[in-house]
Amino acid sequence: MAEPVIVGTDGSRPAAAAVEWAAGDAARKGLPLRIVHAVDRLPYEIARYPIPIEDQLDRAGRRILEEAEQAVRETHPAVRVTTAMIEGDPSRVLRQEAGNAAEIVIGSRGHGGFTGMLLGSVGMHVAGQVDVPVVVVRAGVSAPHGLVVVGVDGSDEAATALTYAFEEARLRDCRLLAVYAWQLPVHPFAPEIAYDVDEVRKAQEDYVAGALRAHRDRYPDVAAEMRAVCGHPVTALVEAGEKADLLVVGSRGRGAVGAAVLGSVSRAVLHHAHRPVAVVRAPRS
Repeated sequence: MAEPVIVGTDGSRPAAAAVEWAAGDAARKGLPLRIVHAVDRLPYEIARYPIPIEDQLDRAGRRILEEAEQAVRETHPAVRVTTAMIEGDPSRVLRQEAGNAAEIVIGSRGHGGFTGMLLGSVGMHVAGQVDVPVVVVRAGVSAPHGLVVVGVDGSDEAATALTYAFEEARLRDCRLLAVYAWQLPVHPFAPEIAYDVDEVRKAQEDYVAGALRAHRDRYPDVAAEMRAVCGHPVTALVEAGEKADLLVVGSRGRGAVGAAVLGSVSRAVLHHAHRPVAVVRAPRS
């Protein structure tokens, strides 16, 4: 049986948006959908004096799962849906679930279950730490714009992210924009060193073109564009992704001239982007 798209829910608006996004992605990929709710009893207990709330938490969890499943069946009736209520810390639950998942989807903010703050603690502890793509979805995402944006930097992680982005663009029948952010090196002890900005920009554009060439051959139906930007990678990616249906980044990159450091960059993008963000990790060697 195909590995499912797994989405975590706590009943919040961002979680509902994540469920809808996950259902759409499962439908496009022909995969089953597994909706998971974590029951974390620890915050409600005090050592030696446990509060008798087991029934309340279980009832609430079942209601959350039933509502999420019903929403999926109404909007994507062809998707095979299963649900699971699992006891434990939400981050740990999702990391364990990732072992049998095609991808993990979570909301960006919630009731303290699967999400919290702009990038919740769960997102921080799951994105980039599991072997499957992790997609963080905001509530109130607008209508599709027909664009997938991906950050590239020459690392294995970025190459894997590029493949994921091309596949998403193919399934959505939309355009792809590859963004490569580069910055001129600073020499505080040798200020006389100068660079021809146009020459450097041309070199960066040639690099991006080379990175796209193999993927264009593999995905001939995807209209792919490149953009080499002189600037900070976080700013470049967030701005490029403002009208994107999905913004894709690798979980770690290389720190060098002309390279987006996608370890720190992916985290910053997750905090600042207002569109769905997929964090993709390269396969372990």
